[in-house]
Amino acid sequence: MNISQAVAFRIAELLKEKNLTQYKLGQLACLSHDTIKSIMKGKAKGVNLKTIIAVADGFNMTASEFLNSPLFEYNNLNMD
Repeated sequence: MNISQAVAFRIAELLKEKNLTQYKLGQLACLSHDTIKSIMKGKAKGVNLKTIIAVADGFNMTASEFLNSPLFEYNNLNMD
């Protein structure tokens, strides 16, 4: 899986865990719903650090906490 897919999976995990919608996350993260939707549908070619920080903030966590998942382990990512 690539990094964008890992971010989408992590967002999906946290949305379920925190009982939030994509729309509400967008509001909390100060990102447009289209940005969240694009990430979740795999249309975002890459997700930059600024977006990851905003998403993490929307979940009331640090970027480090957001990235602290087996999804982001080097062996689980396709780095091409």
